[in-house]
Amino acid sequence: MKPTENEIELIEQLPGEDEYWQLFETTGWNENYQLKKEELNKALEQSWYCISMYNNNKLIGFGRIISDGIHHAFIVDLIIHPNFRGQGLGSKVLEKLINKCKSSNIRDIQLFSTKDKFEFYEKFGFKKRADNAPGMQLR
Repeated sequence: MKPTENEIELIEQLPGEDEYWQLFETTGWNENYQLKKEELNKALEQSWYCISMYNNNKLIGFGRIISDGIHHAFIVDLIIHPNFRGQGLGSKVLEKLINKCKSSNIRDIQLFSTKDKFEFYEKFGFKKRADNAPGMQLR
């Protein structure tokens, strides 16, 4: 069931450790990362900005930014609980993250995306990097 506008609350703060862990576990990302709850919480505490989305006091969405506050910002951990996907809630979280960067005059906003999510981010002006574009990842 789709929540109404007044049932959704966006809060500019970190969620509780347990509630975030439960939301994070819905992504399947931890199969690769193998993070402990305490490690994940410590990582969240290093965020420059975060937004938590609640429906009836239950965490259903989250997004955060890692940034130097001036030049670069990296959007990470955009999560919507599987039961609430496809309802425009991810767009609401992403808009808040982008607006925070723009209002802080961040010059370079980046994110990683899986191939099946490119179209979602392109709607907000993000562009795929060319295969020969700069950028590397250490695994």
